[in-house]
Amino acid sequence: MLREFKKPQRLMGNAFEITVVDENEDRAYKHIDAAVTEIQRIEKLLTTFSENSQTSQINDHAGINPVKVDQEVFELIERSLRISRITDGYFDISYSGIDKIFWNFDRNMRRLPDLQLIENHLKLVNYQNILLNPEECTVFLRKKGMRISFGGIGKVYAAEMAKRLLIKRGVKSGIVNASGDLATWGMQSNGKPWTVGIADPDYAKQPFSYMNITDMAVATSGNDEKFVVINGKKYSHTINPKTGMPVSGIKSVTIFCPNAEIADAMTTPVGIMGVKAALNLVNQIHHLECIIIDDDNTVYSSQNINLQ
Repeated sequence: MLREFKKPQRLMGNAFEITVVDENEDRAYKHIDAAVTEIQRIEKLLTTFSENSQTSQINDHAGINPVKVDQEVFELIERSLRISRITDGYFDISYSGIDKIFWNFDRNMRRLPDLQLIENHLKLVNYQNILLNPEECTVFLRKKGMRISFGGIGKVYAAEMAKRLLIKRGVKSGIVNASGDLATWGMQSNGKPWTVGIADPDYAKQPFSYMNITDMAVATSGNDEKFVVINGKKYSHTINPKTGMPVSGIKSVTIFCPNAEIADAMTTPVGIMGVKAALNLVNQIHHLECIIIDDDNTVYSSQNINLQ
């Protein structure tokens, strides 16, 4: 009889939970362990917390010389730059230093960072200064002091790769949950689609709506868990890479897409660019859908979404 087996684990600094549908418990947990190993492999490539990672090597040689990287890392950066172009730079992996230096979003933060310092730092943020050489498989950050990080795409890229590995191993159905961002495939053990709750940004544990999905990824970005309040104003953890300032006006963005990596990457620009522009962009992209909730609790959705 088919059953669902799941295992929570802390990976890449996030709470992951991997679920597989199988008849055999031992086999199910071997599949899950293989997926965990795959996520750990990707973390070693992408982390900025190890000086030996390829990301750290790229950052250390910014403005000095190109760095040869694995094809996998090269292609992830290439796809990131494509998303930057599509979103007019509202997604930008070179924004890395802004939130870490100026916005730590712990609740002890009592005043705004120095706006002049942010402005100076923004000179180092520009995806167009990330130069790729496909023949040599190298990455070069044009300006000294530039940094990249995969905070907006890395964990869900790992979830997508873990999902692909599980499918290759013959797992017909499952979910890789990366801190609330989901990569799903197949059906539940009872033969029905997976049911996902759309988080209410005011009551994180109480969804305001549900959707049935299969072979679909869901990613949500909201200001319900990570924010600071300074002088009575709430600042979300989503940073506009063009201004260095947190976004306001949008409480929550949920993206649906067959690919988890793209779903997660698109939550940031959709949350920054304003409801009208965001819906216009999403409605032009095949197989991409979104739900946006603004500060007044108005719910907007792209043209093919049917909320229950």
